[in-house]
Amino acid sequence: MMLTSGSADYIGLANTPILWILASAVMGVVVVQSLIYMSAVRKNAESAGMSQQEVRAAFRAGGVAAIGPSLSVVLVAIALLPLFGTPPVVVRVGLIGSAATEVASASIAAGTMGANLGDETFTRGVFIVALMAMSLSGAGWMICTLVLTPIFKRSSHKLEKVNPALMSIIPGAALLAAFAALTFRELPKSPTHVVAVVASAITMTICLFLAQRLKLPWLKEWGLGISLLVGLVAAYFAHYAGLGVPEA
Repeated sequence: MMLTSGSADYIGLANTPILWILASAVMGVVVVQSLIYMSAVRKNAESAGMSQQEVRAAFRAGGVAAIGPSLSVVLVAIALLPLFGTPPVVVRVGLIGSAATEVASASIAAGTMGANLGDETFTRGVFIVALMAMSLSGAGWMICTLVLTPIFKRSSHKLEKVNPALMSIIPGAALLAAFAALTFRELPKSPTHVVAVVASAITMTICLFLAQRLKLPWLKEWGLGISLLVGLVAAYFAHYAGLGVPEA
């Protein structure tokens, strides 16, 4: 039996002032944290062997590298606005960044009440349960970070005592493994995905080569953004050339 309650017009509830206040508070915390981290980096740069010029270059590189992922998050957020309303989308997708996880959490929660996302069964009562499920899902990520970060910190100190060189290798290896896992997961989906990966990889290699050979440090900073753009263009033409996802 389908268990639903309330009116299907839940968007008014999703945009209530209290949710706007809570969403603004959460994003405000993120902004304050970012400013604190940036200030701490500037103050402690010398102890890490970095000049202020290198710090500014690192900030620029990080800002450029964030453009591509940020655009994808914005596009996903726009698509989810009619479904969940602005404040929940700003907090959930803007903070966690995983639209697939958020939608899956909401869909499972709605399914337990015999409802589906986006249709007439998605009532106010179902929306509240789905929003709670999304919040609990995101809280799990944050709690794990809060608990595991001190543990990893103690482990890193022990590794530094055993072999200081390991702590310069492990972070880079972990980052490389994370990007490799994300990349290889996309390759089997379609030839278009393969074209996008190959085009962006070649572009990034060329940018790094030219930056090294011609002594253009700014090209290292913009390399990721350029490779993302080339990959998107290559994927667009590959898709319309008939290399899209094969039909089942």
